[in-house]
Amino acid sequence: MSAFTTETVLDVQHYTDRLFRFRTTRAPAFRFRTGEFVMMGLEIDGKPLVRAYSIASPNWDEELEFYSIKVPDGPLTSKLCDIVVGDHVLVGRKPVGTLVLDALLPGKRVYMVATGTGIAPFASLIRDPETYERFEQVILTHTCRNVDELAYGIELVASLKEDPLVGEYIEAGRLIHDTSATREPHIHQGRLPARVSDGSFFSDHGLPPFNPEEDRGMICGSMDMLNSCKSMFEQAGFTEGSVSQPGQFVYEKAFVG
Repeated sequence: MSAFTTETVLDVQHYTDRLFRFRTTRAPAFRFRTGEFVMMGLEIDGKPLVRAYSIASPNWDEELEFYSIKVPDGPLTSKLCDIVVGDHVLVGRKPVGTLVLDALLPGKRVYMVATGTGIAPFASLIRDPETYERFEQVILTHTCRNVDELAYGIELVASLKEDPLVGEYIEAGRLIHDTSATREPHIHQGRLPARVSDGSFFSDHGLPPFNPEEDRGMICGSMDMLNSCKSMFEQAGFTEGSVSQPGQFVYEKAFVG
């Protein structure tokens, strides 16, 4: 049996000249835990060219969604960004990952910390009712260089009010969406660790400072971001967790290095 299934592209949306999302069919036998990633890509010259991609759709969705950066000279993304409806992509059969709810101890709040396309696993998690059953508050933070790069998350969160599975949680204010930009003026300016350090992040949303007894963290982004946000949680007294030994924060290791 091949390590991949061949899926058909159903929808493509380009947000900027660097970012796009697309949806594909989903093999009936494909199962994953919300927040996991999978190897995904294209067949080039008869061989699979794949990279690790977080699944942005929740595990109950009959389709698969992916959110991708465009790298002009990237072996995969320079070609993937040209896909259109009806094209085919390869999706691995074995999803894995550390950004799953089972890797966290029970808590009151969960902070989902993302930069760039690192929002993808959280796009999955905020659409899963189990997330709101486990936590009273879900705080999604998304930092990008430019304001237009925040559009995917803003559009998604706005749509959740009409979601039949999680809409009631959104209407009840259970989800806080924090957006910030680092290179352009925005209502929130700068990287999250700096805003946490000076207290502005908490005052912006009426939240108490980090408390490892009540709060949990999940991190996904670039290597520099992962390191700085890991330190942010560790300095607040959080311990790293895994599925085999749940803890107070986790981060996605697949995209490091």
